[in-house]
Amino acid sequence: MKIPLGFSFAGASAGIKVKRPDLALVLSEVPAVAAGCFTRSKSRAACVDWNVARLPRKDARAIVANSGNANCLAGEEGVQANQRMAASVADALGVPVDAVLTCSTGVIGVPLPHGKVSAAVPGLIAKLGQDPTPAAEAILTTDTCTKLASREIFLGGDRVRIAGIAKGSGMIHPNMATMLAFLVTDVAIDVSVLDSILHAAVDETFNMVSVDRDTSTNDQVLVLANGMAENDPITRRDSPEAQSFAAALIDICRELARTIAGDGEGAQHLITVTVRGAEDLTSARALARAVTESNLAKAAFFGTDPNWGRVLAAVGSRAAEQHIRFDPTVASVRLQNILVYAQGKPQPFDADALRALLRGEEVFVDIVVGEGLGEATAWGCDLSYDYVRINADYAAVLVDPEGPVRRDPSLDHKTPELKADTLVQALRYIERFAGTRAVIKYGGAAMVRADLKDRFAEDVRLLQAVGLRPIIVHGGGPEISRTLEQMGQVTEFVDGLRVTDAASLRVVEMVLTGQINKEVVASLARAGTKAVGLSGKDGGLIEARKMNMPPGKDLGYVGEVARVDPDVLELLLGKGYIPVISPIGLGKDGNTYNINADTVAAEVAVACGARKLIYLTDVAGILSKGLLVSEMSAEELDARMRDGTVTGGMLPKAASILRALEGGVETVHIIDGRVPHNVVAELFTSRGVGTMIRAGAPKEGEEFPMG
Repeated sequence: MKIPLGFSFAGASAGIKVKRPDLALVLSEVPAVAAGCFTRSKSRAACVDWNVARLPRKDARAIVANSGNANCLAGEEGVQANQRMAASVADALGVPVDAVLTCSTGVIGVPLPHGKVSAAVPGLIAKLGQDPTPAAEAILTTDTCTKLASREIFLGGDRVRIAGIAKGSGMIHPNMATMLAFLVTDVAIDVSVLDSILHAAVDETFNMVSVDRDTSTNDQVLVLANGMAENDPITRRDSPEAQSFAAALIDICRELARTIAGDGEGAQHLITVTVRGAEDLTSARALARAVTESNLAKAAFFGTDPNWGRVLAAVGSRAAEQHIRFDPTVASVRLQNILVYAQGKPQPFDADALRALLRGEEVFVDIVVGEGLGEATAWGCDLSYDYVRINADYAAVLVDPEGPVRRDPSLDHKTPELKADTLVQALRYIERFAGTRAVIKYGGAAMVRADLKDRFAEDVRLLQAVGLRPIIVHGGGPEISRTLEQMGQVTEFVDGLRVTDAASLRVVEMVLTGQINKEVVASLARAGTKAVGLSGKDGGLIEARKMNMPPGKDLGYVGEVARVDPDVLELLLGKGYIPVISPIGLGKDGNTYNINADTVAAEVAVACGARKLIYLTDVAGILSKGLLVSEMSAEELDARMRDGTVTGGMLPKAASILRALEGGVETVHIIDGRVPHNVVAELFTSRGVGTMIRAGAPKEGEEFPMG
């Protein structure tokens, strides 16, 4: 993050929420010009009214925001609570109360416990620092990640920085700013020019986002500019400097807007819709938003259904509502850059291949509606089952006027048939697997993203709680590459395998055993699970040997597993500990070897008699013609390897899977680790979520899909 001069940030817990931080502060050390965009809802919160009455202005100093409580529709008590929040910050900082802007987000209709907020302000100010992350975390509600962005530009030789934090996951609809966003910059600029630039940026970015067609009561985008870059002040909207600054502000707002859309409640895909050829910009924006707002289109994208008909239906409906010229016979539609409709009729395309492309994190919809100059892009997300669950749960709260907002357990009585069915399914699998060993190869995004790390640790704790005995083997290739690069060492690969000389071996072992292994153990400890980190060198766990390669292809200290001694694992499992293994082995020659983690996981599973081996990856599983194969036999997998269906990075994983099945492991599972709680869903529900490979040939009468 490139932090503008003169700004500091803080986040703290005031007790509005039960556990997470809920109070944020953004401070300018000198008076700043400020502007804002606000919700157009008639049911707006006290904080919105407070800021509307004070912006634009030339002497703003701070933004204070609370999460977990919207302080909206709470009567005069809510108005007073907002004023007291501003006053407590102003008094503590020694600035005018009108120089403090306020924001709230959370449950509507719950009185804000202003006493707790005021009590937390001194501690909040004491935490002020250059890192905006604590403030970004403190404004989250149903968000799954923080949203931050920054840019740096030069105006007349003077460096100018812009930084932004935002929150937004639900109640996101383009009717103002669509969420909370705080932008800070050290540019010197006239307040009227800043106000104009902000409104234009919001129209092009935040106002083009829709998650659920519900405009929040608390939406705000605020910007502070303190002039500490000491550039020649921008006084004209049409000046080159104003244009450069506006472009950078739009860019940062676009990044935050896309992040908000992709983090929509329960979302699996970011949807990007671009409309070209409209009569004008207003028409293009309306038609693009029509697709991101269509529940039918959003549901189709969740199901990876290339249903272009729902796209055109949404466009046609909006065109009729707003009297926009639209002729479907001249329109065209592309999904993931594949033409699916043109010249008034469907176009031939491979539906299975397109479904595979629609599984990506971002879905691109490109629509040409004519030959006009209007062009616009809108962002949204798919509509999943989880959206209903999140919002049903979000409304179930218990109110403590001087304490946190808590969830009402009465929600647990809703849809009892569905919950009972899921529980019965799970209990059957729990009974079957109780007391058995399961080896989990931990890798991919699940090891990188903070939210996925926590959920993985929770899954492992739950597996252990119901009687499974998990053993974790982790990788770390990307982190090794980053560390080597930072140290100025060039990584060389031969046939996709990292060449590991003596110098890089020390880094590999440091990263795998000294860093990642300890991080995994710490994550499990936070989840309430006892774990012990091991290198394959510990207790003679993994005996390695140098990997044999063709002449002229020496990989250095890259090894393969010669033998696994499970004694130390049995000792730990018997005491209730979860072993966490880094893929480092010791050879009889006394040398240390770096070993492929997939291979180590398979050999450990065989040696300890595991019934299940689970690979967490960044793919949904094994695909056939773009569709996920839920189950296959070892014989099928071998055939797919030989005919070229399984290729690239999946080949070594497939080889280790066959080795595990050959060695007595009953089933191996390939699971998308990017999806929270997929380990539990795969093991304890009837259909699963990834690909399960079992020993042997296809079952009698089972289709053998190829290609």
